[in-house]
Amino acid sequence: MLVLGIESSCDETAAAVVRDGREMLSSVISSQIDIHKEWGGVVPELASREHLIKIDPIVEEALEKANVSLQDIDAIAVTQGPGLVGSLLVGVCYAKALAFGLDVPIIGVNHIEGHFFSVEFDNLPTEYPAMALIVSGGHTNLFYAPEKGKYKIVSRTRDDAAGEAFDKVSKMLGLGYPGGPIIEKYAKEGNPKAIKFPIAKISDGRPDFSFSGLKTAVMRYLRENEVEPVKEGREPSQHIKDICASFQYTVVLALTRTMEKQAKEYNPKTLIVAGGVACNQALREASEKIGERLNLPVYFPSKHLSTDNAAMIAAAGNFHLERGERSDLDITADVTMRLQNIELEDADLRKKKVRYRL
Repeated sequence: MLVLGIESSCDETAAAVVRDGREMLSSVISSQIDIHKEWGGVVPELASREHLIKIDPIVEEALEKANVSLQDIDAIAVTQGPGLVGSLLVGVCYAKALAFGLDVPIIGVNHIEGHFFSVEFDNLPTEYPAMALIVSGGHTNLFYAPEKGKYKIVSRTRDDAAGEAFDKVSKMLGLGYPGGPIIEKYAKEGNPKAIKFPIAKISDGRPDFSFSGLKTAVMRYLRENEVEPVKEGREPSQHIKDICASFQYTVVLALTRTMEKQAKEYNPKTLIVAGGVACNQALREASEKIGERLNLPVYFPSKHLSTDNAAMIAAAGNFHLERGERSDLDITADVTMRLQNIELEDADLRKKKVRYRL
């Protein structure tokens, strides 16, 4: 099956052609970083306008690179949510028009589920049950998937997503947008143990994430130590680099400590780390160490497929289409779209714990 994927949930306009859910014939991504950089973050109206301009040529380029025509496409998969409503509507409306004109099936895909499928292209087939850390500028969740297409939310962020925290701290330091790559760059030259920033503890005992307090701790540290933001065009001081390294170390520790603890609890056969923050080398290395300790494979998407892309949407769409699922042409953007959260039997979890201890 040849599926055309379309992604426009935030500030990347993307299209891809994927065969049978695993063979990526093309993947084209148009980033809007330069447009939003001066604002220090994504401006929704500017994002949706740019999608309108770019979506048609991006789809044409994806088809050309795959050496196929629209008439060769068997189905269309499009990100339906979550995301920015204006951005989502551009992709959904475009996909619906194509599906109607070509008389092919259309399937609306959950963007977060797409990140699960982003590892399909660069790794062996995922062995289930699996545990996935999906971490980006808009999402930070830990899922347990007993089988393909079924998900249980184990941990979620109570406030800021990890990628959002990177952006906000980068802005405080005067380093610019997007924050993730910039902080990672200077963290390599800093001391991760120079400053001890706190990791939030959730009062109700759930294994959730929280990064708002960390952001506040950085802000307080800058104020109390009279640290001035980096002036444009200047090289950051060693002190700033140490702050970057210490902040990144704390975020990675918060993410991986929870993932390791829950992996021991649920006993998956595969660990997945995906989403934009999965590009971070420190997170990858820490996750690989967890895999070594637990004797589990750890799957990452390539860095091209870590950020928002349409290949993962096509792969997820292919999975649902093969199960006979279809969307109607009256689908629309769903900014609050959620993965169905399954319930697990307590007896099953007890068995997993016993099996792990043995």
